[in-house]
Formats: sequence, structure tokens, C-alpha cells
Amino acid sequence: MTRPLSLVTGGLLLVAPAYACCQGYPSKPVRIVVPFAPGGNIDITARIVAPGLTEALGQPVVVENRAGAGGRIGATLAAKSLPDGYTVMLGAPGTLVSQPVFQDGIEYHPLRDFVYTSRISLVSSMLAVHPSMPVRGVKDLIAFARARPGEILMGSAGQGSGTHLMGELFQSMARVKFTHVPYKGGAAASVAILTGQIHLSFDQITSSGPHIRAGKLRALAVTTPLRSQFLPAVPTIDESGLRGYDYSTWTTLARPAATPGETVTKLRDAVDAVLAQPRTRAAFEKLGAEVGANSAEEFTRRLQDDYARWVRIRKETGIRFE
Repeated sequence: MTRPLSLVTGGLLLVAPAYACCQGYPSKPVRIVVPFAPGGNIDITARIVAPGLTEALGQPVVVENRAGAGGRIGATLAAKSLPDGYTVMLGAPGTLVSQPVFQDGIEYHPLRDFVYTSRISLVSSMLAVHPSMPVRGVKDLIAFARARPGEILMGSAGQGSGTHLMGELFQSMARVKFTHVPYKGGAAASVAILTGQIHLSFDQITSSGPHIRAGKLRALAVTTPLRSQFLPAVPTIDESGLRGYDYSTWTTLARPAATPGETVTKLRDAVDAVLAQPRTRAAFEKLGAEVGANSAEEFTRRLQDDYARWVRIRKETGIRFE
């Protein structure tokens, strides 16, 4: 079961005296653990930033894929690695929020066992409906759903996926009830909404955007607090009346919590330098992502808020992962 937030936040800035001497860091290659197989968005993001980090740090930065158990294997390895700054993980909501909250027995805690750089990348998602749905915006959808509890079919990429959790957050905040239809992956869910087998879905804008532009889906809103640069005419869920709604797919570099402060600072500075490069922004845009730079402190506060919010939703819904 997940630990109370109040018991873990004290570990965020833990520094082990045994590793206090970090002069000359880095003096050997640094590895970025990607807890997923090669080829996905998280792996590609790591490979976008690794060359820039190599330049900024003056040592090779290599990407190492440690896939398995939905990211749990790689994340556990990174959390338990030597806190010397030479092993970092490219973390995302699945490994740093969803699994620790909804799956019992996780061997690491994101607020106790890691410290973070700034947010690296940000991908918006979209609430879209099949064109046959008689709704044009979020307020229409909420009114329609309240009059027909359980009748609207919401597809997702699977139980516990980000697309599922976006829908659960929406239902919790809007006080409506959809019927969840989980599919085996995002491609199957996409086919289902395009063919009218389901009524609505939440999906990354990189996947749903082309169908929206082609008129095959109707966009109601994006899930992030700010509009997406890729579909700027589409409002956010927040500005459409559901104040405070915020779900985005982000990445960050996570280090073991006992990593020395000077080492942490050097890596954070290197990340900031890479994110400021035009070539990084251009590479992210090809991936359908935006540079998500903020301060490490801002990111950590956001992670704390996200974690607490999903703990509440687990209590409300009883959702858990096997």
C-alpha cells in the first residue's frame, strides 16, 4: 500500500555524508536508465538529450534500456543504484506516479528515493469524441453524461494506462460516470473510437491530432493547463469550466535521493543547458512534444501534488494494478 505523503517528503533533499566529496564529477561515463524498451517516446527523449548532456558534462552519457514490469524493473534499479551521480533514470508519470500509487509492493517511492532535475519534455493529451456525439465542448459533455450515467463508453489503452487515468480524473472532478472499455493498447482504442464502437477517449495529441484535423474525431479540449502549440485553437479542460484539471505526460531525470548536492547541481545545470538549445526544441517538436523546462523545485512540488491527487482517486475509486 502507498505511504502517506507526509512520511516521505522529508527524504527529497537527503544527502549522504559518505558521498559528500564529489570534486571532479563527472570523471567517467554517466548512464541514463530508460525503464522501457527501445523505440518508444521515453526512449527517444533520452536519446535526444544524451548527446547534449555529453557535451555539457564532458563525459559520455549513454542510454541503457532496462525494460520490464511496466517500468518497475528499471525504476527499482535506478532507485537502488549507488548515489554517486553516474546512474540516472528518465522518469515519467507511469514510473513516478501511477505505479507507486496504484500497484502494491513497489520497491521504491518517488518522493523518498529520488531527487529530480527540471521537467524535460511535455506532451499534451486530448479529450475527443466520435463525431456522432451531440456535444461540442466540455460543459456539453458533462451535462450529457449527468443525464445518462454509465451510458457513455470511454475507451483507453488498458486498465491503469495514462489514457484510463485521465478519464478517471475527469469523472472524479466532473462528478459524472462513464463506462470504461479497456483495450490492449492505444492503437486498438484509436480504431474503436474512429469506428464508433466507443464514444470518447483521452489520448496524446500526437496520436489523435491527425484524426482531428481530418474531421474523423471532434476535439473538445486538451488536458494540460495551457493550450498545445500543435492545436492552439482547442481550449483546455481547465478553461472550459473544469477548473484545476491537469494531466500531462512529462519526463524528468531522477537520481537516488542520497546523491551529493554538488553533483545534483551539476547535472541540473547540464539539463538546463540542453533544454535551451534550439536543436533540442526542434527534435522534441518532431516527436510531438514541447520543451517542459521549469525549476527542479517547481517540478518536485508538481510531483508531490500529482502523487497526493492520485492517492485520493485510488481511495475514491478502488482502482489498483495487478
